[in-house]
Amino acid sequence: MTVTVSPAPEREVLRPARLRPADVVRVGAVGLRTRPLRAFLSALGIAIGIAAMVAVVGISSSSRADLDRALAALGTNLLTVGPGSTLTGGQAQLPTDAERMVAGIDGVESVSATGRLPDAKVYRSDRTPEVETNSLATYAARTSLRATIGAELADGTWLNAATARYPAVVLGAAAADRLGVGHAGQDTQVLVGDRWFTVVGILEIAPLAPELDSAALIGWPVAERELGFDGHATTVYTRSAEASVESVRDVLAATANPEAPSEVEVSRPSDALAAQRATDEAFTGLLLGLGAVALLVGGVGVANTMVISVLERRAEIGLRRSLGATRGQIRGQFLAESLLLSALGGAGGAVLGLAVTSGYALYQGWPTAVPAWALAGGVAATLVIGGLAGLYPAIRAARLSPTEALAAP
Repeated sequence: MTVTVSPAPEREVLRPARLRPADVVRVGAVGLRTRPLRAFLSALGIAIGIAAMVAVVGISSSSRADLDRALAALGTNLLTVGPGSTLTGGQAQLPTDAERMVAGIDGVESVSATGRLPDAKVYRSDRTPEVETNSLATYAARTSLRATIGAELADGTWLNAATARYPAVVLGAAAADRLGVGHAGQDTQVLVGDRWFTVVGILEIAPLAPELDSAALIGWPVAERELGFDGHATTVYTRSAEASVESVRDVLAATANPEAPSEVEVSRPSDALAAQRATDEAFTGLLLGLGAVALLVGGVGVANTMVISVLERRAEIGLRRSLGATRGQIRGQFLAESLLLSALGGAGGAVLGLAVTSGYALYQGWPTAVPAWALAGGVAATLVIGGLAGLYPAIRAARLSPTEALAAP
């Protein structure tokens, strides 16, 4: 008798359904749609941090762009020469022919000068007490000064060959404000020393020569004739070809005062503006730190929201597990929800930061400059923080067994 043994039927291997990336996003968005207010508040925390960081970087970049634009217009090739201190600690003096000697340096394109008159005080009226000087200074000025330093007129005209010989004065922006002079003209006079001078012009603020903002500028000839000016320049301004600035700077002191070059101070006014920019950058670093703290607080808010979501949705998790969802799919669902929440906050924060930067730059009259890396980096930072904030809740949700989750109240 022959016995035939039939082979055992092959077991069918059950494989869990696979979720496409679009399905993961769709499932992750369910939690946000069912709890919109909580999602909004959590995303707002992230948005505030990102907006703060983008606005700080954008405002700082806009300020630097405005400074670069101003330097491009004013030029970085202005050098100044002034008297320093003698070996005994006294005040040095430039030779009367310092301008002529400086003008002979190769690469120098223009030269001008001012000479201070320490005893010539400026007053709006002869009834003003002598002690109320308003911290104003009087300078004899060459007619080429305005063109050399790149100053602009707010009103009136600049000194010329004719007015430089007569009692005519041009006021700096701060000087005009302190004296209460609103316009230039024949009917506007100020007292310089013991003589009345007609205000023929008012300057705009001079970024590269701030000492002139609070000054009264009169012609060189009238200063010598009427106010006892000795003819020694206290500041010599020189413009050089861009390629020659450093070489000119190296020889300025020895050229302006060959007998005592150590008693000469040489400066580059644009360096002061660059130092100001460095200070602004240090302050920007501090504000970025505050923005990072705000972003961290937003991340904690996202983590809190996701933990509560897991606790509240245990029944949903148990039902999905009992219907065949794997731990990986549950983990992906809550991680996707966290990333979506952070992405919404990051995108909103980037838009808000861009709007704040644009509004502030428009108010200040600056060009709007927001680096692309700031926007992209802000959104990327939110995704990283969102992923980290949602990782633990996602793992916790995935570890719930179907029976435990369905038994939860």
